[in-house]
Amino acid sequence: MNRRLITVSGGNIIGYGGSLILFNSAWYKNYPRQSFHTFNDIKEWQQVDKVGHAWAAYNTGKVSTAMWRWAGLSQKKSALIGGLSGAAYLTVIEILDAHSAQWGWSWGDIGANFFGSGLFMGQELLWQEQRIQYKFSFHRKTYSEPMLVNRANNLYGKSWYERMLKDYNGQTYWLSFNMRSFLPKTKIPAWLNISVGYGAEGMFGGFDNRWVDANTGTAINRPDIKRYRQWYLAPDIDFTRIRTNKKGVKLLLAFLNAFKFPMPALEYSNGRFTFDAISF
Repeated sequence: MNRRLITVSGGNIIGYGGSLILFNSAWYKNYPRQSFHTFNDIKEWQQVDKVGHAWAAYNTGKVSTAMWRWAGLSQKKSALIGGLSGAAYLTVIEILDAHSAQWGWSWGDIGANFFGSGLFMGQELLWQEQRIQYKFSFHRKTYSEPMLVNRANNLYGKSWYERMLKDYNGQTYWLSFNMRSFLPKTKIPAWLNISVGYGAEGMFGGFDNRWVDANTGTAINRPDIKRYRQWYLAPDIDFTRIRTNKKGVKLLLAFLNAFKFPMPALEYSNGRFTFDAISF
C-alpha cells in the first residue's frame, strides 16, 4: 500500500470519527438514549432537513472521492468508494438518531442520503465532472419576540455553529447548474452558474409551532406564525472553473464550491414573487 493510500485511509478514519464526536456534542448529549426505534419525520421542517441530508451526502462523497483520486485510485473507483462512503457516514449518524429518545431511524433521511450520493456518483460516472453542484447557504436569523428568542435558543442553540446546523429557518440549499457544461459551444463564462434554491421560514417546531416553554413548563401554541416554503432563482459562481496553477488556491476554491455565493435572487414564496438584492 502506497503512502498516499495510507494517508487517505487514516484521514478518513480521523475525519469521520472527529465529526461524529462534534455531532454528538451538538445534537445528542442533552437527550437520553434508548433502544433502536424508527420515527416518521417526512413531514417535519418543510423537508428542509431532508434536503440538508442530501447536501451532506453529496459533498461528503465529493471530498472523499478527491482524496481517493489523489491516493492513486482510478476515477471510477474513487467515485464509487467516495460516493458510497458519504451515504455510509450519514447512515452511521442515522443509527445515532435511532438510539436517541428525541429522534429515531428515519427512512426519509436514508432516502435523502442516497439521493445526494447518487447525484454525485451519477454525474461523475456519466460526465466525469460535476455539472450540477449541490450548495448550501446560511444566515443567522434574528427573532424579535422574547418568546421566540428563548425558543430559538433552546431549540437551535446559541452558538454560531449550532445555529448553522439546526436552525432550518436560516438555511437554503441550491442546485447550481454550470451553463458552459451544458452549452459548450457558447461564449458563456466557464465559471457562471444558474442556481435553484429551496428554504423555509416560520418554523419553531418540527411539525407545527407548538412547544412547552423550557423555563416555565407552559404549553405554547403559535398558529399565527405562518410556516412557508421559499424558492429561489439566482446566478452563482462555480469556483472550480476558475483557472489557477496554485494547489492551495485550488483547494480553497474546491471548499468554497460547497457554498452558494451571495447574489441577487428572484424569490417565490407565499404565492408571490419578490426580488432579493442579496440572497444567502
